Amino acid sequence: MIDERPATAAPVTGLRERKKRRTRNALLRAALLLFLSQGYERTTVDEITDAVNMSQRTFFRYFANKEEVVFALQELVESRFVAELHARPAAEGPFEAMRGAALAAWDNVEVALSEVVPVDLYMRSYRLIESTPALLAVHLRRSTELEERISRLIGAREGLDVDADPRPRVAVAAFCGVMRVTGRLWGQGEDTSVESIRRLTEVYLDRIGPALTSSWRGPA
Repeated sequence: MIDERPATAAPVTGLRERKKRRTRNALLRAALLLFLSQGYERTTVDEITDAVNMSQRTFFRYFANKEEVVFALQELVESRFVAELHARPAAEGPFEAMRGAALAAWDNVEVALSEVVPVDLYMRSYRLIESTPALLAVHLRRSTELEERISRLIGAREGLDVDADPRPRVAVAAFCGVMRVTGRLWGQGEDTSVESIRRLTEVYLDRIGPALTSSWRGPA
C-alpha cells in the first residue's frame, strides 16, 4: 500500500513540539531571572511576558501561575531522582538505594536541565525558594507529597505494604529530613555549585547511620 501522506508530515509535528518547548523554556528563563533580580513577589506576569515579547495568554497556556514556574525545575529534578531510584539494583537496601539515587541525580542534573536553563540558574532558583517564605511553604508541602511517593516506591521495592509496615515511611522520613537540612545549609553558604551541594549531601547521608545507632560520647 502506497503512503500518500506528505513527506513533511512527521517533521512538522516534531517542529511544533520543539517550538512549544522553546516558548516554555523562554518564559521559564525570563521568569526566573526576574524573580532573582527583583524578587518573586514583586514580579508580575506582565513583566515576564514583556521580557520575551509574548502575551499573557501565552504564559497561561504553559503555566497556571508564577508558583508553577518556580517549581517547574524542581519537579524536573525530583523526577530525575525518582527515575534513578527506580533504576537502582534490587539487591541494594532501601537507604543505600536512596543515597545512590540522590547522588546520581546530582551527578546528572546538568544533563537534565541543559535543554531548559543553565544549571547555575537552577541552583540560584533553589536558593530563592529557601529564602522566600511563601515559596518555602509550598516547597515543604510538595516535599511531604514527594516523601509519600518515595515511601510507596520503597515499599514496592521491598514487597511491603506501607500502610501496614512503618519501615518504608520511617526510612524515607530520615532520608528526606537529611535532604532538607543539606538544602537549607547549602542555601546559606557562599558556594552555589552543584558540586558543593552534592558533597554536602554525601557527607550528611553518610552520617545518618552512626548518628542514629551509635553512641556520640567518646571513651570516658
